[in-house]
Amino acid sequence: MTLHPADFLVILLYGVITLAIGLRFAKRNRTTEHYFLGARNFPGWAIGLSLIGSTISSITFIAYPADSFKTAWLRILPPLAFPVVVLVACYAFIPFFRRGGIHSAYHYLGRRFGPSVSLYAATIYLGMQITRAATITYLLAVLLSSMMELPVPVCIALSAGTTAIYTIKGGFEAVVWTDVIQTIVLLAGAVACVLFIVTALPGGMGQVFSEALAAGKLSLRDLNSTTGMLEPPATGFSLSEKTSLMLVLVGVANYLTGQLDQDSVQRWRSAKSDRDARKAMLLLGFGAVPIWVGFMFLGTCLWVYYQHHPTDVSSAVLLGTRKAEDILPHFIVTVLPHGLAGLVISAALAAAMASLSSCINASSMVWVHDVYRAHFARGRTDAHYLKSGKLASCTLALLMGVGAWWFYLASSTTILDFILVVTALLGGGVTGAFIFGMFTRLGDARAVLCGIAATLLFSGYASLVAMGVWPRVINGYYTSILSNLIMFSTCCIAAVFLPRQTGSLASLTVWDRASEIELPRA
Repeated sequence: MTLHPADFLVILLYGVITLAIGLRFAKRNRTTEHYFLGARNFPGWAIGLSLIGSTISSITFIAYPADSFKTAWLRILPPLAFPVVVLVACYAFIPFFRRGGIHSAYHYLGRRFGPSVSLYAATIYLGMQITRAATITYLLAVLLSSMMELPVPVCIALSAGTTAIYTIKGGFEAVVWTDVIQTIVLLAGAVACVLFIVTALPGGMGQVFSEALAAGKLSLRDLNSTTGMLEPPATGFSLSEKTSLMLVLVGVANYLTGQLDQDSVQRWRSAKSDRDARKAMLLLGFGAVPIWVGFMFLGTCLWVYYQHHPTDVSSAVLLGTRKAEDILPHFIVTVLPHGLAGLVISAALAAAMASLSSCINASSMVWVHDVYRAHFARGRTDAHYLKSGKLASCTLALLMGVGAWWFYLASSTTILDFILVVTALLGGGVTGAFIFGMFTRLGDARAVLCGIAATLLFSGYASLVAMGVWPRVINGYYTSILSNLIMFSTCCIAAVFLPRQTGSLASLTVWDRASEIELPRA
């Protein structure tokens, strides 16, 4: 089914506003400093909304409702760990990364352990960002394909290309200020969907809760693919099956990784003060969880709605013959009234574009500063690096489109379930290296290279298990936890036999920064 002209008008208006905001900053980007960090005077509320926008991607907008529609609320457990991780970031990570001459997360690893460790971490980050951006692009393309009756590959090209235009031209300032607008739009779209369903049901909100509770749809259960029944997970410690405790620990590991990558460090450094950076993180930490809960609840509302108004698509999703991610696009284009459907689609576009623009800009910064300039082209002019950054952004946009096409050809239970496992496999133990470097005075590059070797061996084993080559002993969800534990413990053990060689640790650990001053703003 195609959209009504009123919906296209709403979407067009949103697109014009977004492009106008993005392109407005194009003429300011005359240096790499401005292109990648803006003027470094962003207020905390703007950075906070930008962080929410980049975090609440189409993975949230489409995959969370899809997961709770088909299963229940089990995968809300990892996000519940997020506020704790945010508090750690506020009072341990932000002061650390805003001081000294650190221009990126991986520049720090280079100063602490040398260029080889920095290159490894930067490469892992780029791989994870391309994977995440490809997932987001694919989910957005599914929605566009449903509403425009165009092939998914064509919609992949449209979604990746549109975001690339204003991100490449406008730089980091465009990313932040479009994120602010997009966050407001995506929240409005989600609220509109829930309100429409509640008013369409005779019993309103009470009916949603009563029917969902009776069916176990609001419980922390998972779908047994064999029996088709919702079953409670185990509660204790286990490395072979999903348990509630382990999913919370997965959240801690994954969100710690998120706070120690370039997306977060870039925004912390762009805030006008330490206080504004902390405000931004607190807004993110205590704003994101209710939003994640809200999107899971949207999936539950959809399930109740389609119990009374079933369609071939809703039945096929529940039977497993169609992907769960089809349910929200189907609801938007077949149920929502004209105009409101355009708003909700604009919200989905906003969710995707906010995350994609952040992925593109932050990844190009890592490529330029931590890979290209550090290892391939030292001593060039700033104009050369600026041009290289824009070229890298174009290349990254192309790669995320290719990855989205691969997701389209692949099959999985739900994308949310799949991306949790893939993220774990690609983690590479980098968080363990950061923790080792920041919170101990032990070791040097030799110790961390031992940790990298051990982590790569484990990741290779986990990949073979995921492909079915070796029997499964450890659930793929927990690879990120074990990777970081292996990295940290191996580094500590290696440091005993390979003591740190002489050299100052000033500004390089949390214990050795008493004489530092905050970076001046540009």
